[in-house]
Amino acid sequence: MPAPVAVPEGLTLLDGGLATELEARGCDISGTLWSARVLRTSPEAIEKLHYDYFAAGARVAITASYQASYEGFAAVGIDAEETTRLLRLSVELACDARARYRRDHPADRRELFVAASAGPYGAISHDGAEYRGDYGLDVGQLVDFHARRFGVLATSGADFLACETIPVLDEARAYTELLARHPASRAWLSFTSKDGRHASHGEPLADCARVADRSPGVFAVGVNCVKPEIVGEAIRALREGTSKPVVVYPNSGETWSAGSESWHGAAGHSGLAALAPAWVAAGARLVGGCCRTGPRDIEALRSAL
Repeated sequence: MPAPVAVPEGLTLLDGGLATELEARGCDISGTLWSARVLRTSPEAIEKLHYDYFAAGARVAITASYQASYEGFAAVGIDAEETTRLLRLSVELACDARARYRRDHPADRRELFVAASAGPYGAISHDGAEYRGDYGLDVGQLVDFHARRFGVLATSGADFLACETIPVLDEARAYTELLARHPASRAWLSFTSKDGRHASHGEPLADCARVADRSPGVFAVGVNCVKPEIVGEAIRALREGTSKPVVVYPNSGETWSAGSESWHGAAGHSGLAALAPAWVAAGARLVGGCCRTGPRDIEALRSAL
C-alpha cells in the first residue's frame, strides 16, 4: 500500500495570485499560455514568488501549471516531451522554493505544502470559458483531456493536486474518475461561481459538493477566482453537500475581460483580510487569494486569522 498523502489540517493559509503577480513583477504573460509561458522564459521568477508567499505566511504553494496542457503547448509548437518537462518543472520550482525557505528560516516549524495546479478545460481556450463552462463535452471527453497531464502531476512530487477554477459539474466528475485511477493521490476541487449558490454553468454548488464528498481522493472542496462578496454564501451552499473541509481563495473582486486580456472594475472595498474571519466562522479551513492578490494580501490574511 502507498504511504498516505499528507494534506493540511486545521486552518491553513494558501498563497495568492500567481500569473497576475508575475505580471506585476514584469513578466510577460500575454498570449494563450498565460503564466505557463513564464515556465520557459523566467522560471526563477516563479520560484521567487513561491518563496515570497511562504515568507508572507502561506503554508501552501500552488504551482504554475494551471495553463499548462499538452494541447495548449502543442498549439504553439511545443512537443509532448517538453510539455512533460515543463509540468514537472512547475512542481520542482515550488519544491525548491520551499526547501530554500526552510534553509533560510530554520526556526519556522510550519508544515509547508506544494499543490500541483490542474486548471480546467476552459483554460486552453483563453477566452474565459472557466467562468462559463459551456464546453459541450461529456465526462468521458473531459477525462480524456485531463488524463495525461493529471498523471504527470500526480507523480510529480507535489503533496496533492489543486483541481481548480471548475465551472461545470461534469468536469468535477471527470476529476473524481481520475482520482480513482490514482488512488495514492489526493486533491481539492474548487469551482467558479457568479452567485455563491451555483457553479458558473448553473449546477447547484451543493450538488457539486456531493460529488466531491463521495470521492475518497478529494480532501477539500470549495471556490476560487470568485468575487470575495459571494464567498460566505458559497461556503453555506457547499456545506449543504459535504462535511469535508472547505477551501476558498477568491480574486480581488475585479472582472477579467478575455477579449482585451485585462481586468476591469474596482477591487472589493473590504479586502480579503476583513472578510476572511467570517469565512472561517462559516466553515472555511483553507483560505487564500487568487487573481490580482499578492504577498501583501496574504500577510494581511495571516494577521487577520
